[in-house]
Amino acid sequence: MGTIDYLLNGLATAMQWHNVLFVFFGVLIGTVVGVLPGIGPMSGVALLIPITASLTAGLGPEEAATSSIILLAGVYYGAMYGGSTTSILLNTPGESSSVVTTLDGYQMAKQGRAGAALSIAAIGSFAAGLVALIGLIFLANPLSAIAIKFGPAEYFSLMVLGLLAISGLAGKSMTKALMMTALGLLLATIGIDNVSGVARFTFDLPELYQGLEFLTVAVGLFAVGEVFKTILHREGNEGEIARINGILPTKQDLKDSAAPIARGSLLGFAVGLLPGAGAILASFFSYIMEKKLSRNPSKFGKGAIEGVAAPESANNAAAGSAMIPLLTLGIPSSGTTAIMMGAFIMYNVQPGPLLFQDHPQLAWGVIASMFVGNLMLIILNMPMVKIFAKVIETPTKYLIPLIIVFSVFGVYAVQYSIFDLLLVMACGLIGYYLSRNDFPLAPLVLGLILGPMMENNMRRALTISNGDFMIFLQKPISLAFLIVGALWILVPLVLKLRGKSVLVNEEG
Repeated sequence: MGTIDYLLNGLATAMQWHNVLFVFFGVLIGTVVGVLPGIGPMSGVALLIPITASLTAGLGPEEAATSSIILLAGVYYGAMYGGSTTSILLNTPGESSSVVTTLDGYQMAKQGRAGAALSIAAIGSFAAGLVALIGLIFLANPLSAIAIKFGPAEYFSLMVLGLLAISGLAGKSMTKALMMTALGLLLATIGIDNVSGVARFTFDLPELYQGLEFLTVAVGLFAVGEVFKTILHREGNEGEIARINGILPTKQDLKDSAAPIARGSLLGFAVGLLPGAGAILASFFSYIMEKKLSRNPSKFGKGAIEGVAAPESANNAAAGSAMIPLLTLGIPSSGTTAIMMGAFIMYNVQPGPLLFQDHPQLAWGVIASMFVGNLMLIILNMPMVKIFAKVIETPTKYLIPLIIVFSVFGVYAVQYSIFDLLLVMACGLIGYYLSRNDFPLAPLVLGLILGPMMENNMRRALTISNGDFMIFLQKPISLAFLIVGALWILVPLVLKLRGKSVLVNEEG
């Protein structure tokens, strides 16, 4: 079967009535998550994993996994769409990759052009989604074919690269990011060792014999942590919401935006492929590029439509292309894809090179659903902009109890354990404290997910080499991954020592 046949089969899967509903709810919830300042795609996806488990309870294992991942992917790229709404109307980014959109989007809104800015953001996001999808279709099989040839040494080094890349670009301090990565790897060792059967760091608590449940930790750190932050700092939406008059952009707006959308989509796609780079770097780079290419750079920051079109296209293209390393190599390239990887594993599906062989229906169903989801997003976002603008005004006194209810019921429905409920609350407090002190949370979650796989691959590699660690340097691909990983950490360090500012990725 060729790529087109697989894609058509995937489209048939995505167009099943229940999957169409899952796509719709995914992109709708994602847009709302993006619109609500502070929640962000990581918290949204973490919150919805247990809910999808309950919704798909009546389906077979493969169908349940496919429908759940379709919904979670919808939340991810839907949140990228929604994040622009608050940036433009309220000068408050809905999530970190929409920070750049505030620079010109809010200025346009103040000039009475909020509708045009929101429409161009939606059109740019749609175009970028299509670029990412085409790239995903054509790169999926070749990358999987290469990755199948990887041995345990290559996989271990690839995972080291993934961890170093996210640590090198997450948060404001690389030291803190590396500390969080190490903490995640330490937490991953809790439980009974698969090889020797020895209990590690369990303190004779039976609940810890299976290790820490990724879902409980993720929901606690992101969703419950956000609740504590909002309560303790009384954070609300204080800004003045700009009025929306006309929704459709003018012909001149479309003409001015066409090239920035195309350039932003391609740049965002390329940046999203890099582990750890994420959507925020893509949006920053595309904004800087447009300003450099512009004949009139002084208009940026004063309501230039290119300053909305380019970063919005770039962050959506990066969100789409971030799915490529996840599906083909089994390496998450951002915090949100790390949480989605946890969802795959929860359904006993291992993302990576064998995904397209062992679970073609799931892999191609998710890819095809992204096309359906992008169509739904543009149909939803253009006419319903005014309704989503009302969502911004949701009082926190209603929002906080909802997040707590979803967190508690969601975790309990999956684990049926009081211990996990206590752990969720503990992780919430820890997550609040860590984010308050600029410790990025994404490296911790990634370390927790990749830890067991790194350990297994390291053991297998050392078994092959009779305990000789040189195997990781003797294999050319493994050595290349380790060198790139080291450079990822060393280059920003050298730049900082030379007094240059280094752009960092808040999302991780």
